[in-house]
Amino acid sequence: MYQYTDFDRQFITARAAQYRDQLERNLAGTLADDDFRPLRLQNGWYIQRYAPMLRIAVPYGELATRQLRVLARIAREYDQPEPALLQEAHDTQAKLGDIHLSNGKVLGSALGYGYGHFTTRTNTQFNWVPLVKSAEVMELLASVSMHGIQTSGNCIRNITSDELSGIAQDEIADPRPFGEIMRQWSTLHPEFAFLPRKFKIAISGATEDRAATPWYDVGLQVVRDEALAERETGPLAGVGFQVRVGGGMGRTPIIGSVVREFLPWHQVMNYLEAVIRVYNRYGRRDNVWKARIKILVKAEGQRYIDQVEAEYRQIVDVDGGPHTITQAEYDRVAACFVVPELTRHVGAPLAALPHGDKAFDRWLARNVAAHKNPNLRAVTLSFKRPGANPGDASAEVMEAAADLADQYSASELRLTHQQNLLLPWVHVNDLPALYAEAKRLGLAQSNIGLLTDMIVCPGGDFCSLANARSLPIAQALTERYQDMDELHDLGPIDLNMSGCINSCGHHHSGHIGILGVDKDGKEWYQVTLGGADGSAHSGPALAGKVVGPSFSAAEVPDVVEAVLATYKELRQSHGARTESFIETLRRTGIEPFKQAANAARHPAQALETEAA
Repeated sequence: MYQYTDFDRQFITARAAQYRDQLERNLAGTLADDDFRPLRLQNGWYIQRYAPMLRIAVPYGELATRQLRVLARIAREYDQPEPALLQEAHDTQAKLGDIHLSNGKVLGSALGYGYGHFTTRTNTQFNWVPLVKSAEVMELLASVSMHGIQTSGNCIRNITSDELSGIAQDEIADPRPFGEIMRQWSTLHPEFAFLPRKFKIAISGATEDRAATPWYDVGLQVVRDEALAERETGPLAGVGFQVRVGGGMGRTPIIGSVVREFLPWHQVMNYLEAVIRVYNRYGRRDNVWKARIKILVKAEGQRYIDQVEAEYRQIVDVDGGPHTITQAEYDRVAACFVVPELTRHVGAPLAALPHGDKAFDRWLARNVAAHKNPNLRAVTLSFKRPGANPGDASAEVMEAAADLADQYSASELRLTHQQNLLLPWVHVNDLPALYAEAKRLGLAQSNIGLLTDMIVCPGGDFCSLANARSLPIAQALTERYQDMDELHDLGPIDLNMSGCINSCGHHHSGHIGILGVDKDGKEWYQVTLGGADGSAHSGPALAGKVVGPSFSAAEVPDVVEAVLATYKELRQSHGARTESFIETLRRTGIEPFKQAANAARHPAQALETEAA
């Protein structure tokens, strides 16, 4: 993983000291709240529904165990609301009412604390840290080279990549050095600190896009030009980027447009500057809903691309290409991504592993991925389990995961796009022991890529923007589908859920998407089908289609069940292989699934829907 330099450490320490001064002046009344607000936002401190929320950047998802233990300490010592505040929050949530499911179960808000939440953009969030203690937390993070810089505000946010970066068998080039060059360039960039809206970049370095790049403001896919590779030398011979611009979810879901099929790797910074500079110049600032770059690209089309190309030529031909990546600069940054020294048992063949344990074999199939080193595997710890919200990790669980990584993964973990933790350096013959330990901790569910491996945002339990709660619905679905035989029979299904139109739960790209909406002050849920994030099992990136009027909270689990029953009825087998959910839906079209979903409405609420 990336080894932070002395400059990195000094920079983050100085930033924490600067923030302490700003906070103390605000608390003393000499720095007004309106003046302090942009300063705390630039360091990742939001004010949410009940308390401050801290968002911590984890570039490329890489975490050292010492960093995870600091996150655990924050959860234990700082993510602790005052009793009066917690009671006020519970009282407010109680006014939303319980959700009465058709199976007799009753759901409500738990409002837990003392834990971190892993997000789809490999950040970590805490919901209850008092603002008066925020400087202490910043200094604690700085002690392990972590921070919240640019996790908020209209700037270039945390850059994400594939969790298998550097170890994937299908990798063309490791995207992390390019991401790190972008991180160093974009951090506190004076020209791009106040863009029309937030700006997100994702990079995929493999033949399969596991970073959902078409859904980003800028999506970079590493490609290789074989003809060019024959004329060049070195590991980056023929390497370049396919560049997409203008992707995004939210109120207007749009797939990014390909603006360059091949951009030489050493020019990516010059081109990126052109892309963002044109956006900064022409992006709308009069309407927050139309300020994202996707709206500009959609409205201007080829004119936007022409402007970018003209700006790029100005940067390269007139300004001299100041951000051209030299081989020496690439080598300098790449050298900071150190492959750990692996001292455990090397060379045990996969065939030597014990088999015959159905649960273990399923775990091997779902949670264990191939590795560039044939003696190693990448293992995903599932944070989608009963009794905990998707992506949540208590202090105790984070410390236990750090212990696992110390013992089995060279003290490194990675946050994944799907809100899980991955161990990237596991020896094959350690898999049985790791499985036993993960099972003891409740982190060995063999559900990676399956229905209960759902992406879910915190929703109306914590977020001030949310229209509806998402966590109770996730809880109901998780509990409903705990029969592993049934879950594996259903096969790979992406179920994503957001509490509001901002789409932090990526509902647009879910095979099944659930969106919380407000209807006359009540929580309702819109269901979409057929979305895709661009991965191999989903197919090209695509926004799901709405199946009809919104559903009540109580109806949502029944709607999902009806949709899945339709899949089981319509799916076809081809020899030993059975069609996946998304394959069946695309073959048959959405109509039979739409009819099943609407037939699952509860009679009394169906009348209310028609009246509305």
